[in-house]
Amino acid sequence: MAFELPALPYDFAALEPHIDARTMEIHHGKHHAAYVANANKAVEGTALAGLSCPWEACGKLQDLPSEKQTAARNNIGGHANHSLFWSIMGGDGMGGAPSGDLADAINSSFGSFDAFKETFAKAAATRFGSGWAWLGACEDGKLTVCSTANQDNPAMKPLIGDAAGCGCKPILGLDVWEHAYYLNYQNRRPDYVSAWWNVVNWNKVGECFSKACCCGSSQNC
Repeated sequence: MAFELPALPYDFAALEPHIDARTMEIHHGKHHAAYVANANKAVEGTALAGLSCPWEACGKLQDLPSEKQTAARNNIGGHANHSLFWSIMGGDGMGGAPSGDLADAINSSFGSFDAFKETFAKAAATRFGSGWAWLGACEDGKLTVCSTANQDNPAMKPLIGDAAGCGCKPILGLDVWEHAYYLNYQNRRPDYVSAWWNVVNWNKVGECFSKACCCGSSQNC
């Protein structure tokens, strides 16, 4: 098995006007594809070469030879992060607010959905340089918000320790690298974050939460 670029679950233009088709085309077909190719190169000949789930690999980066860890961290992280990112967005009928157990957990952890959005938006807007904002599920059932630099994510904690920001399983992630928004928003990252709420697929985020799994599937990753 090898890492593979996942197909988008919607057309490039499905997220317009909030995220434009050209950005999606470049972001998925160029940036994410490069992370996949370079991730496979980084783990070639190692114990991680047989893995197909990037989130599982993120938790095992410390098992790689030290000379391979930086390339693997950057590129497997990029693959994992983007795979989650595409899956928790959608076109018509998205946005709004979560329901069910996820809504209850958000209210319990943050006080209200609006308070959660404010906390998350601040994490995204204040992440210096490139990185990600995360909503994560903790082992005690609580939810937490954090951000990480570059292509790091909380699943890498065994390797990067406190630099992971929080010890949780991400169920929602927002890419705040400039390549994710610059064609439409230039330097107006807060505007991008505000628009992005309109394309969040809360049903998918709820699925990730219910399975306590980064990839929203039955895999242990």
